[in-house]
Amino acid sequence: MAGEGDPRGIVCFGECMIELSRMSGSGDWRMGFAGDTANVAIYAARAGVDVAYLSAIGADPYSAELRDFLTREGVDCRLVLTHPTRVPGLYAIRTDDRGERSFTYWRDQSAARDFFALPDTPAALAEAERARMLYLSGITLSLFDEAGRAKVAALAEAVRASGGAVVFDGNYRPRGWDDAAAARAAFAAIAPHCSIVLPTFEDEVALFGDDDPQDSVERWHRAGAQVVVVKMGDAGAVLSQSGAPPRLIPCPERKAARDTTGAGDSFNAAFLAALLMGAAPEAAVRAGHRLAGEVVMHPGAIIPMEAMPQ
Repeated sequence: MAGEGDPRGIVCFGECMIELSRMSGSGDWRMGFAGDTANVAIYAARAGVDVAYLSAIGADPYSAELRDFLTREGVDCRLVLTHPTRVPGLYAIRTDDRGERSFTYWRDQSAARDFFALPDTPAALAEAERARMLYLSGITLSLFDEAGRAKVAALAEAVRASGGAVVFDGNYRPRGWDDAAAARAAFAAIAPHCSIVLPTFEDEVALFGDDDPQDSVERWHRAGAQVVVVKMGDAGAVLSQSGAPPRLIPCPERKAARDTTGAGDSFNAAFLAALLMGAAPEAAVRAGHRLAGEVVMHPGAIIPMEAMPQ
C-alpha cells in the first residue's frame, strides 16, 4: 500500500453491496459482497495495484463483514465511511441458460447514497483528489441526486487538476434512473472530466441508440476522452486513442459463459492495472479479455483467488 504522502494508484468510488446468487444445481442462495466499482477495486488489488475504496457502509454486522472482506482482498478501506443508521444495499442475481444475468435491487436506504451527508466526507474527498486514477461508473452517478452528482464531478475535476486520470464506465442500469434523459444529462456532465472511458456497447445502444461501436467512440472522444475502449462481450473490444484509428481487439477465446456477472468490471480492472504497470493499451485490452474470460466461467462477480489467470 502507498505510504503517507504518496499518491494512490486507483481510488474507486461507488457502492459495495450484499450479493445473493443461486447455488448451481440447487434452490439455495449464496451470500457475498460485490458492486461494479467494488469489483474493479478487488480485481485491481489482486493484480498488485494500490487501491482504495471510497464509499459508505453501515454500523451493522453485515457492514463489518463487508469491510473485512474488502480488506482481506487488499483494498484500502480507510475511505469507506461509517453511516450511523443506514445499511448496505442488497441485490440478487438470476442467470438464464446462456449465463446472462438479471438483477433485483434493494438499495433505497443504502449508506452509500448518503455519502455526502457524513461529517468525514470532506477529509475523504481531499485524500481521494490525490489519486493517480479515479474510477467512477454510471451506477456511482445514479446513487446521488443532481447536487450529489455535481460533487462527484467536482472530485473528478480536482483529480484531473492534480495530474491524475479519471476513468468512467457508463454501466447504464435503467432502474437506477428516473428516465434515460436524466442518465444522459448526468453522463454529459461528467464526460468533460474523463480521461479514459470504458463503455459496454450494449449499454451505449440502450442509452444513446448507437448503431455501431464507432458511434460510441466518436461521442466520447468529442467529450474529451483520450482513450476509449468499447467492450462487446465475446466479440472483443474496440480500442481508440486520440489521433489514431480505432482497432478491434478480439477475445483470445470464446467461451460458453456460465455467469456474465462482473465480466465488464474485471475487464476494466485488468486493463487499468496493466496500464499502471506500463503496458501498452493494446496489451492492456488483452489482459482485460483474459481476466473477463475466466470470470464468466464462475458464478457471481468475484471468482476464487485460485482461478485468477496469470
